[in-house]
Amino acid sequence: MNSNKIILFSALIVTSLIVPAEPTPSAPGDHSRPIAELEVDCCLNCKPSSPELAATKKNYSRLHLALATPTTTSPLPSCEVWTTSCSESVLSFAKQPENVEWLKTIRRRIHEHPELAFEEVETSRLVRAELDRLDIDYRFPLATTGIRAWIGTGGPPFVAVRADMDALPIQGTVVLIFQPAEEAGNGAKRMIGDGALENVEAIFAAHVSHEHPTGIIGSRSGPLLAGCGFFRAVITGRTGHGESPHHSIDAVLAAAATVISLQGIVSREANPLDSQVVSVTAFNGGDKLDMIPNGVVIGGTLRAFSNTSFYHLLQRIEEVIVEQASVYRCSATVDFFKDKNTIYPPTVNDEKMHEHVRKVAMDLLGPTNFRLVPPMMGAEDFSFYSEVIPAGFFYIGIRNETLGSFHTGHSPYFFIDEDVLPIGAATHATIAERYLNERG
Repeated sequence: MNSNKIILFSALIVTSLIVPAEPTPSAPGDHSRPIAELEVDCCLNCKPSSPELAATKKNYSRLHLALATPTTTSPLPSCEVWTTSCSESVLSFAKQPENVEWLKTIRRRIHEHPELAFEEVETSRLVRAELDRLDIDYRFPLATTGIRAWIGTGGPPFVAVRADMDALPIQGTVVLIFQPAEEAGNGAKRMIGDGALENVEAIFAAHVSHEHPTGIIGSRSGPLLAGCGFFRAVITGRTGHGESPHHSIDAVLAAAATVISLQGIVSREANPLDSQVVSVTAFNGGDKLDMIPNGVVIGGTLRAFSNTSFYHLLQRIEEVIVEQASVYRCSATVDFFKDKNTIYPPTVNDEKMHEHVRKVAMDLLGPTNFRLVPPMMGAEDFSFYSEVIPAGFFYIGIRNETLGSFHTGHSPYFFIDEDVLPIGAATHATIAERYLNERG
């Protein structure tokens, strides 16, 4: 959920670049307010009163005034063409003490009330309250507790930044996606189904990483995270007494042989340069030491970096389990939990979106603060977005051993170096804003 705070602060930064217009009516389900001096609302399913009006109106920057010295009245350089000064302005604003304190407060409030998949009621309420306070338009609910907010002209191009719960002109619209149920439940898939990506042409997201020092940005083009699935197989034989095994059909023997055979899928069928994993992690049979059980349940996980390899693994796992069980006169059924949305495709970064993230990170934070990272066998439901539109997913380091910030996000000892928050917010905001400027 740390990305929730980052994306909220990104919204604060981007909102600070816009002068609000007069209020206009809003449609049911939309919490819509004026955007960037347009005389009419540019919310979902709405358009400006005329293309000429939308084309000529400019978004003026409050940030110019915020950063101007008492003796300086001239604005900062125009950022219609992005320069180093633009990046420095965003990072400077993000690091102002009052903004850092606000961001830390939001993070701590969210972590005082952790909520599970599709139960993020208080988190969602807090996000909406902050969006209201910042005068940011949004639509709620999507995927039960999810939110889609937007900032900018209300017209194309549209670029999205996603968080899982978690006088700089803007020529276009930034869509803020606050998504529930990343850890379980495929919240991204539900958000897409509810229209979170409507009109969006590119999407970006960040994930904290305990492997990289605080403030380091890491990513790569192409496959970044593996596709992930789970399986559960029931191998059925016939129970019998251990002293007379010939009167039974031994499901334990069949299951043991099946576990060994499953290891050959990757080691003997997969290209060694195409990383794949099949791991059996559960084996449950009988509990009587003198009886051969009627059946055995085995289960595990599979990972791969391409959809082709991933779905080939699904096919071969089922074939091996069913056929190997039959060798020992047993029957078998295999469940991949497809109806429970536990299959995640690989997360694949679009080459151009990755290059955009790389340029932003290097210009904003310096060339040494961006790293090309290797693919990882972890999985993320951001992959569903990357299947639909060009996407860029990146890590932001939080490792600070002095503070104890070096445990994985799934550890009960997880702790975050809060110095990362303004850096992440500035990076998110600059990625979105610079994308629109370069597309405009």
